[in-house]
Amino acid sequence: MRTRFCGVLALCFVWMLQAEDWRQFRGTFASGLAVESLPPTQLSENHIQWKASLPGRGLSSPIIVGDRLFLSAAEGADQSKLVVMCFHAVSGERLWKKTFLATGRTMCHEKTCVAAPTPVSDGESLYILFSSNDLICLDLKGQLRWLRGITVDYPNVSNSLGMASSPVWVDGVLVVQVENDSQSMALGVDPRTGKNLWKLDDRPKGANWTSPIPLPQMDPPCVALQSSKGVDLVEARSGHLRASYKEGASTIPSSVLFGSTLLTPSHGLTALDLSQAEGDLPILWRAKSFSPATASPMVMDNAVFVVNNAGVLTRGSLDGGKRQWQVRLKGPFSASAVGFGHHQFWVNESGLVQVVDVSGEEGEIVSQLDLQETVLATPSISNGSLYLRSDQSLWKLGTPPIL
Repeated sequence: MRTRFCGVLALCFVWMLQAEDWRQFRGTFASGLAVESLPPTQLSENHIQWKASLPGRGLSSPIIVGDRLFLSAAEGADQSKLVVMCFHAVSGERLWKKTFLATGRTMCHEKTCVAAPTPVSDGESLYILFSSNDLICLDLKGQLRWLRGITVDYPNVSNSLGMASSPVWVDGVLVVQVENDSQSMALGVDPRTGKNLWKLDDRPKGANWTSPIPLPQMDPPCVALQSSKGVDLVEARSGHLRASYKEGASTIPSSVLFGSTLLTPSHGLTALDLSQAEGDLPILWRAKSFSPATASPMVMDNAVFVVNNAGVLTRGSLDGGKRQWQVRLKGPFSASAVGFGHHQFWVNESGLVQVVDVSGEEGEIVSQLDLQETVLATPSISNGSLYLRSDQSLWKLGTPPIL
């Protein structure tokens, strides 16, 4: 009995360690929410625990596995040098840097860059996708496991503005959306070899910067693929289409999952019922006034939140999308928010971090910190700290040590 109890404790300890990881875009569960730790909410310059210089441009978010932080960037005038870096999350020391040459096209709109997609990790390996459609697998020590040039396999997979969809890892499969104006597709990739497990080559043609949403709670586990045509639920291991919503959706902000409800930027905001995911997905409600701009919607404090083009943060009910309050933030925003409990962290394009308490009858900005650099990437949270990046710098914001 004691052996069994110790085994349960060990499993719980492993889960707790994983719970503090931030393994993909908008966190391990793609919600933007930390699992169990809140960064400091009364921010000042004293909370900058370290700042590290970066060698190239990037819009990707940092991901954290244990005490290691991983980040991508692109160097060179044509951004053809693809960079993957590892930092010690506590000290900020750079532990290694690996550079690869792009095999695909590197043209991008001036606001974005080749290192736009956020990497993903399964806890043992890193999977890094670049806008050039180079997909790289490294172990956590930076050793190459495989490299695949998707544009080598499919020459027309690109668009003139740059690709930005971040890959996700679901049920042992790496799911990659490479959707564009010409040769548009989604891939299920074997993480051990980099080879296709499945390919959906009938995806809507058109530039699409949304990221897949993992649905591990479904049986079998699925992903939600959002595009201009709507949302498709696809089984992660087989690529089999389970259900669809066909009334269109945004190609910039991604959906967010809450229980068995998928909140999708479509005709404002549309709540889709995933509880019986077969055929056409039922619509639970639609709020046309809830129209997110670039930042993805967030669910926390038993409410849904969106920011519009004017920088207005709106809180709405989850049972119908009824507006509860609004507060104006200092925008504009390219980054999505992250948070924990009752606090959200919004970073605008000029690098102003705004902490919002969303628990009251009105939203309240409780503190601000100006990093004074252009920030377009979504932050990350791990172990009570906030990690942010610009093209030039990587920051850790946390509670100052007690002297």
